[in-house]
Amino acid sequence: MSTLVLVRHGQASAFTESPDRLTPIGWEQARLLGRYWAELDERFDAAYHGTLRRQRESYQATASALREEGKEFPEAIVLPGLNEYDAQDLIAEIAPRLAGRDSEFAPRWDSWIANSQSSDRNRRFQRMFEALVARWVDGTLEEPGLEPWESFRSRVATALRQIRESQTGGRRVVAFTSGGPIGVAVQSTLGASPNAAVEVNWRVRNTSLTRFLYSGSRVSLDGFNELPHLARSPRLVTFR
Repeated sequence: MSTLVLVRHGQASAFTESPDRLTPIGWEQARLLGRYWAELDERFDAAYHGTLRRQRESYQATASALREEGKEFPEAIVLPGLNEYDAQDLIAEIAPRLAGRDSEFAPRWDSWIANSQSSDRNRRFQRMFEALVARWVDGTLEEPGLEPWESFRSRVATALRQIRESQTGGRRVVAFTSGGPIGVAVQSTLGASPNAAVEVNWRVRNTSLTRFLYSGSRVSLDGFNELPHLARSPRLVTFR
């Protein structure tokens, strides 16, 4: 059996002008992951990440921490299929238009806008974003340039299959990705409904580890949303 470990990127700079870069906390989360693997002498035969900056920086921080401890870590293969859906476009461009025509969504959008600088902004944002993504998944939200849910799911599934098919024979593989692709990976492995992918997405923590065992066409979930490297640093546990 081979092993594929999916790592969600470290905390990114949400609600800023550069939302795709890691925060200082995000860098620290990823460095601690590298140190944890160094302590365990974890070995990987291949590493991947998407084209997003937060995914690349998470790989870089983890790899640097391992190499500083004298451990080898493979150079990353860039696989665009591991990219997240375009949440920024959903929020900045599509959500305001939806609020103008959807009376059920409008109050959640208005609440988020009115409280976007308050201490309560994460809760307001999550309520708005969950409603927005639910419409995307069920196909009622169609906009020019918006990647349909089924296209996103298919893209991620294809990328994961490419990894499995090219890394066989008991290999250990790591891929730095995002919450959406991890949700799709778990949902498809368990044969759950599409909505399950979104529910999983909301729970995936920054730099958490989700493990799969695979051989041929068989894939099984072996661990989900684990944070052993942050066990001594609970202040670094973040969802966004």
